[in-house]
Amino acid sequence: MEYQPPKACCCSASRNEDSSSDSSEHSIHAVSSTENATPTEGLIKLDGGEFYMGTDTKEGFPSDGEGPVRLIKVSPFYISPHAVTNEQFRRFVDATGYVTEAEKFGWSYVFHLFVSEETKQQVNNVAQATPWWYVVHGASWSKPEGPDSNILERMDHPVVHVSWNDAQAYCRWTGQRLPSEAEWEYAARGGLDRKTYPWGDLLKQDGEHMCNIWQGKFPTKNNASDGYVGTAPVNAYKPNGYGLYNMAGNVWEWCEDWFSPQYHSKTASENPRFEQPTGRRSTRGGSYLCHRSYCNRYRVAARSSNTPDSSTGNMGFRVAYS
Repeated sequence: MEYQPPKACCCSASRNEDSSSDSSEHSIHAVSSTENATPTEGLIKLDGGEFYMGTDTKEGFPSDGEGPVRLIKVSPFYISPHAVTNEQFRRFVDATGYVTEAEKFGWSYVFHLFVSEETKQQVNNVAQATPWWYVVHGASWSKPEGPDSNILERMDHPVVHVSWNDAQAYCRWTGQRLPSEAEWEYAARGGLDRKTYPWGDLLKQDGEHMCNIWQGKFPTKNNASDGYVGTAPVNAYKPNGYGLYNMAGNVWEWCEDWFSPQYHSKTASENPRFEQPTGRRSTRGGSYLCHRSYCNRYRVAARSSNTPDSSTGNMGFRVAYS
């Protein structure tokens, strides 16, 4: 039975699970590593160790497999201080000629408020469970809102409309990898013990916005009181205790693991990874569309997922290295 989240999630629009093509896997193995002098350049080394992963609080979604809380140990690893940017992804595409899955399919999911009136006239399909997602032909990483958009003023923003397969291709080129869920949560916590957010338990600190999430009435009005309607620069807001930016909000980030609500009951307590194929890959961190009233998955322990060929305007990734 296909997993269904208990409440709507801002990245839940998915391509059909049987629509992945073998060409993506071929592309992953066809590109070579030329981006960095070393795979650790620009990354932050984390010492690893033990931490309490997951949550048992009332805010958590048990059906997502957010708990029970358990003591986890991760080995030392490196992780990017921020999500991969449009500029970084453009260098990858320029060097390899890589074509993303959104470009191969010819469309991607765009949030309805970002679609121009001209493009809306061409939209004839929406995501059934999440009607705020429009199927926009021509939308891709370089044209995030459709054919009449570009990223020229957003080169320091996170790349979006990238599938898990696309993220893997980028990692193949750089000699890096995606973080595991355990590594991602260890990094996101920034050394804090069992806190709700990367900075503590309160969403704001002294009235200051700490992350890029929805402000207003979803999905019709975003007041943008945190400064942004869509994506923010990857180094916006204060970093956490490990010097990592936007571990909550901005864009969902792909992780290496297959997704399962039984994650905590079926993975090891040391360097856990869910490796049994389930049809969906894990995502972490929430996005600029997350709101407490319906999604509330910008918490550190929150989990979500999507099919590995899916792409939306609020999904990106950051890289790691063993």
